[in-house]
Amino acid sequence: MSKYSETDCYQNIELPLNGGRVIPVTIKRLDLLHPDIQGNKYYKLKYNLEEARLSGHDTLLTFGGAYSNHIHATAVAAREAGMKAIGVIRGEPAFPLNPTLSTVQALGMHLHYISRGDYRQKKTGKILDALKAKFGRFYLLPEGGTNHLAIKGCEEILNHEDKQALFVAVPIGTGGTFCGLVSSAEPGQTIMGFSSLKGEFIRNEVQELLQVYSIRPRCQWEIYTRYHFGGYAKFTPELLGFVKSFRLTTGIPLDPIYTGKMMYGMLDLAEKGRFVEDSRILVLHTGGLQGIPGFNERFGTNL
Repeated sequence: MSKYSETDCYQNIELPLNGGRVIPVTIKRLDLLHPDIQGNKYYKLKYNLEEARLSGHDTLLTFGGAYSNHIHATAVAAREAGMKAIGVIRGEPAFPLNPTLSTVQALGMHLHYISRGDYRQKKTGKILDALKAKFGRFYLLPEGGTNHLAIKGCEEILNHEDKQALFVAVPIGTGGTFCGLVSSAEPGQTIMGFSSLKGEFIRNEVQELLQVYSIRPRCQWEIYTRYHFGGYAKFTPELLGFVKSFRLTTGIPLDPIYTGKMMYGMLDLAEKGRFVEDSRILVLHTGGLQGIPGFNERFGTNL
């Protein structure tokens, strides 16, 4: 995979505070690093693709929902690498296909649907053996792409200049990107993760990832779980209004699943005094924009 230069991926904005004050924020737009493999997905796939080739695989198989950024990125990466791709999709097929699934199918990804009950058992030998019997040998990418090679890739997100920031904000889904950042950040930095899922369980999942992969952070890290707006893929009119207003004000598109919730949380924390005026803040835009056409189609919005 080739990516664009990081030179043009930084954009400066200001977070307004009470009393007319503002805090400057730099947004690193990882969504601009590759035209199709957006944001953190580029880093998650980088070493997995390398390992797939070195181990002699010609087929990638992975899991995801019908609007999955990971499914989309895997399809594009497989096409670029000259590999086959199989997407195991949660739930029953619905026609016509939504924009995400129609795009990945056009890219050559084979779509295989399984029931939600089987999907919950996707890590078990029963489901994996059935997939091997049906499709033969494949390189397995977990849902969301998070494994040790994904974390290794995400350790490369922060460059030398980025490591001068006091605070680095990022959305959290499966936790792989967050763990990669925590692994590579410098002492004195604080990595701020904004969970898009409802519940406190994400803290335990992150702790487990850090333990399993022997990550011993030198930085501080925080996870915020109160900006989920109802849970994964849930939203409110307030969130949608914020996403649209942010794009109109800054020119930066956000998605309502990950980056919109993170930026809403950052603004709320700024208003509540989390940052002093001379804080150096870096916000990571992790992509997810491919899902907006499908979101608009499904919910009748115009993000």
